[in-house]
Amino acid sequence: MTSDGGPWGSRTPEPERPAQPARARARLQTAWPIVLLLVGLGGLVLALTKAFPEALQTGQDWSNVVYYAGFAVLVAAGAWRMRSIGPTQILRHAALWAAIVAVLALGFAYRDEISAVPQRLSVAFNTGRPVVVGAHELAISEDERGGFEVVGKVDGQPVRFMIDTGATDTVLTPQDARRLGVDLSKLRFDEQAETANGKGFGAPYVARALEIGPIRLANFKMTINQAPMSRSLLGLSFLNRLDSFEIRGRKLYLKWGG
Repeated sequence: MTSDGGPWGSRTPEPERPAQPARARARLQTAWPIVLLLVGLGGLVLALTKAFPEALQTGQDWSNVVYYAGFAVLVAAGAWRMRSIGPTQILRHAALWAAIVAVLALGFAYRDEISAVPQRLSVAFNTGRPVVVGAHELAISEDERGGFEVVGKVDGQPVRFMIDTGATDTVLTPQDARRLGVDLSKLRFDEQAETANGKGFGAPYVARALEIGPIRLANFKMTINQAPMSRSLLGLSFLNRLDSFEIRGRKLYLKWGG
């Protein structure tokens, strides 16, 4: 039994390790093209600075140089890395980048239309909430019955109104008035008005604020109807306070001053 064989007379051979110089040579072979590219870019920038000193005078000019130089390094590094990739894989990568560039280009070209998509969806699927579509302009979509309804606020409480251009006043239903905390037993329903169902009676009410979207009218005079109604009415007493209102393409547009 030999002394170098251990107690069992044998020894497991250790795995061979790659020589360190071989690793260093491999790293050097990978890095030298990138280093050469950086040196070349530096020389090119220096030459351009000497030849066209007026072209690089501001920080923006230099930032552009750095941007394009970095882009060139990135492209070169990718090209060097793809040396070991087959032509089929190269074509796949090229097609992917072409698609990405095309999407970005289309997004930039139609950026205004794309930014307006959420607004158009809000108008199309309107549930009574007014949608701001421009400077001091609201849009309200037509409902399934061909009318226009909007959710506003009276004294901070939500109220659903039917917009009625044939109604002179803005009228609250008794139900909505109770939700606002109005004691109907203390009101005098002595205001007479002609309605589609004949004569109606109402009581005057002054809201601290009427809000339709960003439109806010303080100390707004309204009428509380005595008889039950399916909806409160937003009439000409509100609409005439606006700059204009018009129906276009199944939408009601409200405009008011700044």
